[in-house]
Amino acid sequence: MDARGLVEGLYPSARIRELAAGANKVFRVHETEANTSIIKVYPVPSRERRERHALEALAGVPGVPRIQNNGTSADVAWLKMTDGGSWNLSNLPKNLEMIESAGATLRNVHNATANITNLSVGIDADYVLSHYRSTIERLARYRRRFDLDQAVLNKALDVDPPLATEPVPSHTRPTPNKFVVDEEGAVTLTDWEWATLGPPEWDLTLAVWQFAKVHGEDAAAAFRKGYSAELPESRYRSWVGYHSAMMMLDAAEVRDGRLGDLSYLVADLTEAVLGT
Repeated sequence: MDARGLVEGLYPSARIRELAAGANKVFRVHETEANTSIIKVYPVPSRERRERHALEALAGVPGVPRIQNNGTSADVAWLKMTDGGSWNLSNLPKNLEMIESAGATLRNVHNATANITNLSVGIDADYVLSHYRSTIERLARYRRRFDLDQAVLNKALDVDPPLATEPVPSHTRPTPNKFVVDEEGAVTLTDWEWATLGPPEWDLTLAVWQFAKVHGEDAAAAFRKGYSAELPESRYRSWVGYHSAMMMLDAAEVRDGRLGDLSYLVADLTEAVLGT
């Protein structure tokens, strides 16, 4: 059964709109004009289990979707969640108050004492140390595709890797488009399939970096204010270098042909390791 057919079978009287069509299919279901929900349909049950486990563990944390129902049909799993809104902080005009609320939402997640994963750790300092080095080393294979100077990669291997503190419940991909906003301005952090225990610096630096890219440094400052914690500039820059390298490597390994303009990732990695 196709994903839309499954949702239509579950809610035959509802108005259904498809929102996303990647590996997971996402639909907004209007059971009435005032009652909407989100249904995500997964290609394999294990992906639904990961997201459901994270949301169950974080139940009651402000800014996290609530599960309303779930099931499996013909080996296709689905999850029904509360609807966080029709807009997100990437495609909305800059609103510093909402961005500050997004920072507070992420801090609420990091402060939660939640068994977010069945793993004992997930991502810890040892993982960051080994994964950072392997990422830089693997990126060297593609440096010409990015016009990336070998000296930058050499320096990246010489500098200290990002400092990772004790793991906490982590989203791992809190980019601006993951923060959705409803008509009242409430902010919800969506897409928890890849949540795990990880160092808070992973989430915080990724979010701050991407908000600065999308909306400017004042937006990054607003997010930091909402999160109510700061990192020394040297620690922030090393994490930005790590994120940049991971994004370049991911693009090179999964895309055939042209990569598009990823020069900003090259520039950010270069600045992170060379300071220029």
